[in-house]
Order: sequence, then C-alpha cells, then structure tokens
Amino acid sequence: MEILAVLPTEDPSLDPQFLIDAAVRAETLGYDGVRMPDHLLFPHGFSGDLGGVYDPLVTLASIAAVTDRITLGTSVLILPLRNPFVVAKQSATMVKLSANRFILGVGVGWNKEEFAAVGASFRRRGHTTDEALRLIRHLHDVGHGPFDSDTYPFTTGVFAPTLNTPVPILIGGTSDAALRRAARFADIWEAFNLKTEEFEERVSHLRALTDRPIKVGLNVKWDSDTTPLDEFVDQVASWEDAGAESLAVHFGTAAGMLERMETLIHAVQW
Repeated sequence: MEILAVLPTEDPSLDPQFLIDAAVRAETLGYDGVRMPDHLLFPHGFSGDLGGVYDPLVTLASIAAVTDRITLGTSVLILPLRNPFVVAKQSATMVKLSANRFILGVGVGWNKEEFAAVGASFRRRGHTTDEALRLIRHLHDVGHGPFDSDTYPFTTGVFAPTLNTPVPILIGGTSDAALRRAARFADIWEAFNLKTEEFEERVSHLRALTDRPIKVGLNVKWDSDTTPLDEFVDQVASWEDAGAESLAVHFGTAAGMLERMETLIHAVQW
C-alpha cells in the first residue's frame, strides 16, 4: 500500500516554505507522494480541517522543482469552481514540470457560500464537474476543437501541451454520485475518513459499476495526541486488508508534523 502525506494548509500564518520542506522530508523518509486540499474561501475563515490557504497547484509546482520521486496530487481540487480550460492548461503543465508525477484529484465541493461567491451553480455542480472532466481529457488528448457540450462547447482553437500519457484523475468522495463519476473517469478513487467496513462497502459498490482497473484508497487524519500510534497502525493494516492501495494521511497541524511523519512511516514499513 502506498503511504502519502497530506500537507497542512489550514493556518494562514504558516510560512509556505514549510510545505515545500515537508514534501522534501516526505520524499527522504520514503513516502510515495504528497496531497494538497483546496478551498477558495470559507465563511468564517480557515482553521482545523478546513484547508486551502495556499493554492495547491502553485505550491505543488514549487515542490516539483525540488523533488524527484514522489507523486504530487490535489485531494481534492474543487473543479466546478474553476474554468476547466485553465485547469487543463495548469494540469498539463504540471505533468510536464514534474516528469509525469502529477495527479489531478477533483471533487464537487460542499460549501454553498463558495459557489455563491464565485457565481457557480451549487445545484448543478455534479454535471458541471462531469463536463469539465470530459473537456480536460479532450484538450489533453486531442488538443483542438470542436468539442460538443452543453456546458463548455467550443468549435475552433488549438490547445497545448497535449499529453502522450493521460494525467491520472483522482475522484474524491463517497456518495453514489461520486462513485458513478469515479467509474466513468477515475484512475484513482479516494474516500475520506471511512471505517473499514464502510470502505469495503463503497469499494464493492464501485467495482459493480465498472470493470476498469481503478486504484482505491483513503484520505484520513492521524494526530498522535488523540490516537495512539499502535491503534492507528492496526487501523492502517485493516484498511490494507480491506483492499486499500493508497493511504493519504493528514498529520494535524504543522507543529510536530515532521516528527509524526517519521514516526508513522517507520511503524508501517512492515
């Protein structure tokens, strides 16, 4: 099972250099990759689990320049809040800059205030996401119009860079709609904070929707102050036994994160 580190972006006072240094440390320790969350704004500010202070794509581009091996992924970019032509350009550029280490993780979002602020439809966010993913794949693969869509149609124009190897798409979420989207588009499906039995049920549901090979994993939080290491390591083994192929771990606040990263990776290298 791959072990990845989720970089903490909940504290506006955090020096972003810490995120770059933490990613370099993760690579040195043997982590398989890093993930970054995304939000444009919150009604009452960023704190706790509400990450997204620093833009994930810009930050991951900086990390790409100082790492060689780890994968670099968004988990997850709220796609219906963004122009997919821009996301297609950014993600293709990330693939080139990182030597094919970038993973485009997307979700539909849940915060109505964000959608209202940017003028995006909250009610249609699922359909908007599906059409955006179709467009991004088309631009990366074909590189020009026409493209038929009720949301993002265009007739002429040339896109570059196109990609010889498609950027891996990660779909985050556990709803039936998220699983249908994963069955249609995903190379990776990532659940958030599910117990083992819940994870097994959702994986079974996903496998029933498609025969395509989709890597399945989880995004979870571990803070040694609240959950003992031995207890969490047992849970990691349980998730792996249930079929998890990747585990992205949020280590809580930046304070003590590097020590927790080192403690965990040594404990799970069985």
